[in-house]
Formats: sequence, structure tokens, C-alpha cells
Amino acid sequence: MSVVHDAVGGLKLEPTEKREIWRFAQRELPYLWSQRTSYFVLGSYRDPYIRRLRAVQNELAKQLGAYPFIMGDLLELPADRLNVFDIMFALLATYSDYIVGVFEKESGGEAPELGEIDDTPYFEKSYVYPRDYTWFTDSNLDSEHHFVQVAIEIAFTDDLTREEKEAKISSLADRAQEHEIEVSDQDLWDVIEERKAESSEKATYSWVHINKFRKFELHDRCFPWATV
Repeated sequence: MSVVHDAVGGLKLEPTEKREIWRFAQRELPYLWSQRTSYFVLGSYRDPYIRRLRAVQNELAKQLGAYPFIMGDLLELPADRLNVFDIMFALLATYSDYIVGVFEKESGGEAPELGEIDDTPYFEKSYVYPRDYTWFTDSNLDSEHHFVQVAIEIAFTDDLTREEKEAKISSLADRAQEHEIEVSDQDLWDVIEERKAESSEKATYSWVHINKFRKFELHDRCFPWATV
């Protein structure tokens, strides 16, 4: 109840509201207190983003004893007067073993969720997976993902002709080979074609989002991705 108290800003709860909150806690929290490893998966519930969210949930579920869940699948808390999302989020985030945020855009409910997990008490157990995020930490700049991400940036640049894009991506593949990273010209184009079949544009983020991703990156808990 101290978690709930903080979530509602010290507001005095009515008896019926307390009962509904206890009902939610008794229904959902035992799964988080069990011997299984719980993963609170955050992201957009809208199509097509929910498909990638489900892919992450399914991948985590392959581990023995794992319980990955999405808040939208759980029991709803019927307390219209209260800030229900904050209460549910605080309870689930507090008692989960890990928090996994999947990001593809700067709008939607996942934006305030990012603001919640980048600070105490949730930061230490949170990991973020931002699509098309470009690493800033020097040690990451010669990774395979770095070259894939630069190729996607080139492919989605409207100011370049097809020939210019091909030349730049070919040069990028050569540079990867110089750094002893096994990424060929064809590998880069395969990723680009897969990506274009899925979406006509790349993910973009505000400076605020990028700043928060960078914090996770500095703590080795940011994992950018381009394709599923």
C-alpha cells in the first residue's frame, strides 16, 4: 500500500477503491512473487507495433521459469476516480524482476513509460530496445549493428539517388571489412529490403527520448535493433 500511496500522491483512498486495488494485487502479484523470473514488457499496443512486442514476449517465454507479461493482458483496475495506470504500473514495476522496454516511435503510452523507468527505483532493473537508435558510446561504433544502422539511414535518405545509395553502402561494407566485422554489401541490402517490406520509414525520436536511451547505453542496458 505504500507503493500505491506514492502512486496517487498521498490521496486518501475510499474503502471501495482499496478493495479493488487489493483485488488486483491478489490476482496479479503472486505471479511476480513466485520462483519464476518475471519480465514486465513495455511498448505500444497498437498494430503493427504490438506484433514486435509479442515477439519479445514470446522470446523471453522460451526461458525455463520465465514469466514475461504485458500490462494490457492483465486484470483491469476499475477505479475511475484514480490514476489507474500509475497504480498498476507502480505495483507491477516494483515487484517484477526485470523491466523490458521496446520502442519504435516517440508518441504513445510507451513515451511516459520511458520517463518512469529511467530513474529510481526502476532504473537498475530496466533494459531498453529502441528501434533505429544510433549508438553514441565510442566502444559501440565499430559493432555490426552500427554498420547496419548507418546503411538504413542511407537507404531512407530521400536526397540520394539509387546509385548514390548503392555506392555509399558498398563503401560502408568495405569499411566494415577493414574493421574485421563480417558484414557484406549483400548483408546490408538484405536488411534494408526486409526493413522496407515492413515499413516505409525509419523510427525517429525526440531529443528527450535520445537522451534517456543514452543513459541506458552508458550503463550497457540499451540494445538497438533494426529488424525483428
